Amino acid sequence: MSVMAQIKELSPTEKLQLVFDIWDDLTQNNESIPMPDWHRDELDALKKRYAHEPQAGDSWQEVRKRALAAL
Repeated sequence: MSVMAQIKELSPTEKLQLVFDIWDDLTQNNESIPMPDWHRDELDALKKRYAHEPQAGDSWQEVRKRALAAL
């Protein structure tokens, strides 16, 4: 059975957890992930907004918790 066939058999919650696990793994080696200039520009803009309003956003843990709860 192919990997995609196995993924298609997962529940939505399991698929979302797989996405999180893959993302966490990718971030362990982020220097190998190419980033387009427009991504850097957007990150710079977000950093500037955060510097002015650090309480405006939610933590990754809170966003993840809400995403998992929505399934």
